[in-house]
Amino acid sequence: MRRGISFGVGVSSAAGEARRTVAEVVQADHDGLDHFSVSDHPYVGDRLDAYSIVGFALGATTRISGLVNVTNLPTRPAPMLARTVTSLSSLSEGRIILGMGAGGLLNDIARVGAPRHSPAEAVRAFAEGITLVRALSGGGDPVTFEGEFYQVTDLAPGPAPAPPIWTGSNGPKSLAVTGRLADGWIPGHAADWLSDRYRWSRPLIDEAASAAGRDPADVVTVYNTTGRITSSPLKATRDDERKWLGGSAGQWIEELTGAVLDHGAAGFTYFPADDTMRKLWAQEIVPAVRAAVS
Repeated sequence: MRRGISFGVGVSSAAGEARRTVAEVVQADHDGLDHFSVSDHPYVGDRLDAYSIVGFALGATTRISGLVNVTNLPTRPAPMLARTVTSLSSLSEGRIILGMGAGGLLNDIARVGAPRHSPAEAVRAFAEGITLVRALSGGGDPVTFEGEFYQVTDLAPGPAPAPPIWTGSNGPKSLAVTGRLADGWIPGHAADWLSDRYRWSRPLIDEAASAAGRDPADVVTVYNTTGRITSSPLKATRDDERKWLGGSAGQWIEELTGAVLDHGAAGFTYFPADDTMRKLWAQEIVPAVRAAVS
């Protein structure tokens, strides 16, 4: 596998699917996938807490990493989020990726008592959150931080280093924060390497990274991927708007290999519709793409 290429699978956060979710993560670990992903919607009553799922599933596995895709920052204040991810890192020997989002569903976020930010405030708090999580990781001297949204005084960092931070940025200002501060970007709305969203968004990340003195290549792109895996090839694997529809395992292998080699994709999180597709993804498609790009 090329350095930086991460293959993962999305699992459910539904309370009624708890046992099945853990079993799917254990199977993904057995199949050699790199990460599993769970969404974060703490304002939905029939959903399990995302970090509870991650912690429980990491305890049942040995090599796979956990990703909240993406953390709803307004409901998880950055100092406590730093404690959460550094604790999980220590407990799992580093098997954690920090997905971060500014928080898009502002009305729902306010319903759980979290601060009701304007979109512009949410982006500024997002930047502060990333900065503070990094400051409160990796040991070192106590941290005092006086920001617009976060203030901590003489707070000792956790001993584990900060995990890789992948963001779910969408708007121009949020994309600029990703370029300045993050390690990876997950394009929204399952946008892929041929989408208009990718074509206008990625240059904003690269420009912000360069302006901050960073190499844009240090901010990788990891795609949330949907689509069918069919028993036979499809005549068209994309619709009229060029959105990926899926296809046979061979068509998936060709498409994802091209995404890596021709478009610089650094990872994929697949959200399968059923167990058959989950098995084909983990046991047939991923190994073949790894072999093709290695």
